[in-house]
Amino acid sequence: MMRALFAGVSGLRNHQIRMDVIGNNIANVNTVAFKSSRASFKESFVQTLQGASRPSATLGGTNPMQIGTGVNLGSVDQIFTQGSLEATGSPFDFGIQGDSMFVLHNGQRRVYSRAGNFKLDADGRMVLGNTGFLLQGINADSLGNFSTGSAVGDIQLRLSDRAAAQPTSALTLAGNLDAGAAVGATHTMTVTTYDSAGASHEVSITFTKTAAATWDWAAACPTATVAPAGTGTVSFASNGSLAGFTYPGGGAGLTLTPTTGGAPFNMTINAGTVGGIDGLAGFANPSNAVVSGQNGYPSGELLDITVDQFGVISGFFSNGVTRSLAQIALGSFTNPSGLTRAGDNAFEESSNSGIAIVGFAGVTNDSTITAGALEGSNVDISQEFTNMIVTQRGFQANARVITTADELLNELVNLRR
Repeated sequence: MMRALFAGVSGLRNHQIRMDVIGNNIANVNTVAFKSSRASFKESFVQTLQGASRPSATLGGTNPMQIGTGVNLGSVDQIFTQGSLEATGSPFDFGIQGDSMFVLHNGQRRVYSRAGNFKLDADGRMVLGNTGFLLQGINADSLGNFSTGSAVGDIQLRLSDRAAAQPTSALTLAGNLDAGAAVGATHTMTVTTYDSAGASHEVSITFTKTAAATWDWAAACPTATVAPAGTGTVSFASNGSLAGFTYPGGGAGLTLTPTTGGAPFNMTINAGTVGGIDGLAGFANPSNAVVSGQNGYPSGELLDITVDQFGVISGFFSNGVTRSLAQIALGSFTNPSGLTRAGDNAFEESSNSGIAIVGFAGVTNDSTITAGALEGSNVDISQEFTNMIVTQRGFQANARVITTADELLNELVNLRR
């Protein structure tokens, strides 16, 4: 009877622990990226009353006789199933699809989390909203390039950054120069170019027909000197395709020297493929040739930030430039269920989790990052309430064992009445 009492007490104690686990799961049903837990039991010490015997020539064998003494807590397992993603619209909310975790620094050491509700602090560092833990990754250089030797550290966005100006080095021409135009006819196109300081210079290119299927051209700029001086030539084949394009003086490009003292910059002109009509063409149609593109731009201020599925944070600047600013690092583990909860939605490595494999989405792991969304808790409310009912009934049954054993002991004590 005492064994029954002890077994009932162990059942009460461990069902209470299971209820604690269920209660914590339900309490965190709306916690960002919370991972639920599950309590499992194992049989406690077993007392052997009689061992097993072998069969003989005349008698069969007998099985052992054992009585269990209750139940113990077997494990509290962490369930790392994927939570659903919910769109929030905030550009600094990130949800992970896959098994990886964000790498954070809590001021003393690295910790790991699935929660992605980040924000920027006063220094431009990306931090977890409720703790201030620093998001880890790599930062790009001033040109938007990542170094293969960059160490993973704090992500810091320089919101006061400007995109440097790029001088114009190439113009692209497209369109038609009228093959039916009279000798002496002209056609002018104008384009805005930029020097290395980002100052704009209006360059006009004037075509003058000098003979059948042949035009001379000259470039001019009121704010810069164009060299070499003189005219170049563009000619067309009988089918209207480009036959040749030359620069003034037989050179390989133009040099513009700003009259305001800026640095000179060299510029080439792409008139199209010789023998093709992908650039300038000479058909018997009205002239409509234009400068279809140039690769220079002024300096620009950072206007907006986006994050792609690989965790690359890109900045959009007022001059139309898009440049990489940083990339978010992700950590993955051989056994994520072996991680130790550190509070604040964070986990730490343990001796059975394996070391963190720190890398990047789509490169060293298969996870992806969804910007503007947060991962929800993976708690299944219906399952938790079902487990609660089962646990409650188990607790009641063990309490009944104790009261029944107590009644038996009471009858035993009252035998001498």
